[in-house]
Formats: sequence, structure tokens, C-alpha cells
Amino acid sequence: MNKLVIALLISLTSFSISQMNAQQFQVGLKGGINKTYGGEIKGEHSNFTPRRYTEETFTAEGKIGFHGGGWVQVNFGKFFIRPELVYSKLESNFEFPQGPSLFEVEEFSAPLLVGYNIYGPLDIYAGVAYKNIISSTIERLEPLNDPPQVVIQNTPFSAQIGAKVEFGSIGLDVRYDYSLSSAETSSVNFESNTILLFPILTINNATIKDPRLNQIIVSLTLKLWDSENKTRRRKGGSCYF
Repeated sequence: MNKLVIALLISLTSFSISQMNAQQFQVGLKGGINKTYGGEIKGEHSNFTPRRYTEETFTAEGKIGFHGGGWVQVNFGKFFIRPELVYSKLESNFEFPQGPSLFEVEEFSAPLLVGYNIYGPLDIYAGVAYKNIISSTIERLEPLNDPPQVVIQNTPFSAQIGAKVEFGSIGLDVRYDYSLSSAETSSVNFESNTILLFPILTINNATIKDPRLNQIIVSLTLKLWDSENKTRRRKGGSCYF
């Protein structure tokens, strides 16, 4: 199913290119950092008596992750279509009373963006991204077992909006990625087998109230090939490269 959706995105891009008089075709790489927002867990009642449990709700603190991938851009005057394929690693941290727990997600995304050249090197764009989750785990508070898998989306799409500037072959891209999934709850067990002389407040059983993660993504881009590498100008007359 995932391969079918990606194939459909590629086919749609190819069809659009064949139906329009493309003025410029570019290929490049990208990489950078991403800051996550979101993620919520609520402690639940526990019968594990050696520790006192909490029913507090905890919100994840976003950490810095990274991403890398490639892109293709086809310009039609001042408009463009830009499909991408990107690998990302996202991290957030839950600060529980007995210690932090890492929420970690690995994903492949295939954004399909439509943009417009505002002036000179400055472009704006928006679109959707298909998300294929490779792994999504949350650490147990004691590393006795493998971290449990967490379902973070019921709809494999997100919306993206952003802006980019390019000078020569180097560019800077900043965008916001918003999950289009609805919040899905699930349970996770943090109970520990360790017996303490002085029981401490802890989170034992918990409900993941909202596992969705939104992102601010900052990328450096490198253009590898340009079909108009001699003129390096857009039809609109503004110097783009």
C-alpha cells in the first residue's frame, strides 16, 4: 500500500510535467534539523504497591532531530512543483518523576509541494507529505526489555507550508509540518520490578492521549543539476540562481 501511494505521487508529478511546458528542471539533495512539538501521556491507577503512582498528564518536550534526502523541482515561469523523498529521525522527551523517557520516531516522507517565486531568490510553497513510519518507540524507565512500539498516526499524511531562498547551488529551506491524523489513545506499561526502601512518586501504567508530532524543519539544500545551468534565470526575469 505504501509503495502504491508513492508510485501514485510520482505518476501525478510525471503527468503534470508532461502536460505543461516546463521551463526549468532541477535535482538536488537536502539535509538539516527538525524540532518536534506535541505528544501527551497521562498516568493511570496502578496496583504495583511498592511505589506511589501519579495520574498527572505529561507533555513531551521536543528535542532536535535530523533529516536527509533528495528533491526534484520543475519550474513553470514563477510557479514550480517540487516532489521530495526524505528520511527523518524525531525525538521528544517525557520528564517523569522518576526520570526522563525518550519518545523516538523514524520515518520516510514523500512531500509533494506547489510553490511560487515571490521575488529573486525567495520562494513560498505548500503541499502534503505522505508519511511511512519505520519505527516509533518510547523508552521504558528501566532498560529491561525492548522499548514498546507506539502507534502515532491513523492517517499517513501531513500538511507542509514554508519558504526557501537559494543563492547559486546552496539554499536554505524552513517549513512547518502539521500532522493530519486524529488523536488516537493507547496504553503503555512503565511498571518497574525494582523495590525501593523509600517508595517514590512514579508513573506506572499510562495512557498515551496524543502521540502526534508536529515539526519545524530547517534544511540546507544543494543543487546538483540544472537544465538551464547556462542562463540560471527564470522566465519572470528575476535572478533566481
